[in-house]
Amino acid sequence: MPWITRPSRGQRRTLTLALLGGALVSVPTGWWLADSLRWRAPLYCIEQPGQLWGGLAPLPAGLSPTCPDSASYRQEVRAGESRVEQYLVPGWEPLAAARVLRARGYVLLDDELMAPDHYSVFLGKALPAELHYTAVKQGDQTLITISGGPR
Repeated sequence: MPWITRPSRGQRRTLTLALLGGALVSVPTGWWLADSLRWRAPLYCIEQPGQLWGGLAPLPAGLSPTCPDSASYRQEVRAGESRVEQYLVPGWEPLAAARVLRARGYVLLDDELMAPDHYSVFLGKALPAELHYTAVKQGDQTLITISGGPR
């Protein structure tokens, strides 16, 4: 008598239904879990790692991605109400990412040096401005924030 016997037709049907039911539950659960974990991750706001502003251009050397800690900002980005990307760059380099944006067709619409360590500019390809770009000195680094409306 063999140790393993062939399952009956009813057992095969039960096994098939159990596997299909498991897949039906686990696939949406896995998708939900992956989506939830993205928004809890420290770099939730970076759409395409290694790219500036969602794939506009390769990330310039020296820029390190980061995201705002604000729960309200996180919720706005998750809901698709706004977009934001943040980068840290060594030293005081307020135009480190702006040069790339300008090379990709964004023009300076309005800018101001709000303080010796705070630069703000509105950029766009048309009016009204599409992007708000700020650079703030934080210790020995510059924190650059690029924000704008949803795609």
